Amino acid sequence: MNDPRPRTVLVIGGGASGNTVTVLLRRAGIAVELIEAKPDWNVLGSGITLQGNALRVLREVGVWDKVRESGYAADTVGLATPDGTVVHVQRNLRTGGDDLPATVGMQRPRLQEILCEAVRESGATVRLGITAEELLQDSTGVTARFSDGTEGRYDLVIAADGVGSRTRAMIGVNDKPEPTGMAIWRVPAPRPEGVERTDLVYGGPCYIAGYCPTSENTIYAYLCEDNRDRASIDPASYADEMRRLAAGYGGIWPEIAASIADPAEVNHTRFERLLVEGSWHRGRVVLIGDAAHVCPPTLAQGAAMSLEDASVLAELLGKEQDWGSLDTLLTGFYERRIGRVRRVVDASVQLGQWLLDGVRDADAPGLMSRTLSVMKEMP
Repeated sequence: MNDPRPRTVLVIGGGASGNTVTVLLRRAGIAVELIEAKPDWNVLGSGITLQGNALRVLREVGVWDKVRESGYAADTVGLATPDGTVVHVQRNLRTGGDDLPATVGMQRPRLQEILCEAVRESGATVRLGITAEELLQDSTGVTARFSDGTEGRYDLVIAADGVGSRTRAMIGVNDKPEPTGMAIWRVPAPRPEGVERTDLVYGGPCYIAGYCPTSENTIYAYLCEDNRDRASIDPASYADEMRRLAAGYGGIWPEIAASIADPAEVNHTRFERLLVEGSWHRGRVVLIGDAAHVCPPTLAQGAAMSLEDASVLAELLGKEQDWGSLDTLLTGFYERRIGRVRRVVDASVQLGQWLLDGVRDADAPGLMSRTLSVMKEMP
């Protein structure tokens, strides 16, 4: 006999994957409470490249029209020399299907705004400035004790609290992200006239120099170099550091560099690798998104993998009427996702490693093509 009680889920983390799984579970009639540590529910950052398979999930969530209106779609990518000469333009694979563009560049905070609006409209309970301090499990559910002194009882907890997930360690998963040896500088900038796609330079002062339109008026630009100890770089010097690195590039880079003035707008992060093996759950607590897997952005598939996690988990939970066998369901979720995610993580790390090692005859285009071809298949 089916349990007549409404099924209840706690989602920890209000980023892309947490917001997405919340909306999709609410659509399935499941009661969801979402908690987010940041009081303003904000995500900082300059920009994000969403490939077609990420857009496919955003369409499922119901926000594709807003994403399309707010972002900048492109089907091609250019390859250039350090002086700015474009030597090749190639068509990107439409991994979300032929009815979606290959990529959409967006301002990351705008994507967050759109997803937060969808969560509010879904009717989920949202509590900001709150963290889960303790999760007590038994055979029928999870009692969560929160940082404000309250507690709640849930059938399932979904940890979408990012690469630095506190929940991951709390449930006994000891995997931690490891640096790959490379780091990235990112900054938003005005869109120079004529920029209508991503252009990439492999070489020059950095391993990769690139930019991506994020709206009719904006782009985000990025430079990838060797990982340096962040403690050795004064945040007040971030704009100076990025301008210094950008000075080695021609084309529109001088225009981009001239706009880099506020160090607070410059983001510097290291590339990391994480892939939790074996399972992504312990009892009735399951990890998704960056809490379970992280990879360098060399394939621009990190966001897509997180969004796909949310979609697949919501599908499985929405179809299953009897949550008494959650262990089987969550094991099935992991088994459905691990091969696809491992392919992306390994390929993303390999692309960066070839650059670090200076391998000139690496089949990077072939690896990218083989990996992205699989992404066109439904997750």
